[in-house]
Amino acid sequence: MSTCSKEHRYWDGFKNLPDDQGGFGRHKCAGCAYEAGYKAGLNREEKISINLDELPVSQAGTIRHKSPHAAFAEGYRAGVEKSYEVSQ
Repeated sequence: MSTCSKEHRYWDGFKNLPDDQGGFGRHKCAGCAYEAGYKAGLNREEKISINLDELPVSQAGTIRHKSPHAAFAEGYRAGVEKSYEVSQ
């Protein structure tokens, strides 16, 4: 299982995500989940899902114990919003 070393582990915006210390999302990188959601939102994918098996682990910085599910959803929303700016 890979470990995330990307800078997004320290983004301040993740401080407001809910904590998730149990279940299958435990220790998965919320930053990578956000980026996956953002990409899906930017493409306005209509059938969205998150594959937690594909996410690296991380317990560093502001994403420590944060929900990858909530991070994915936030990323998707931000990506959809950005897609309207790009398409204009």
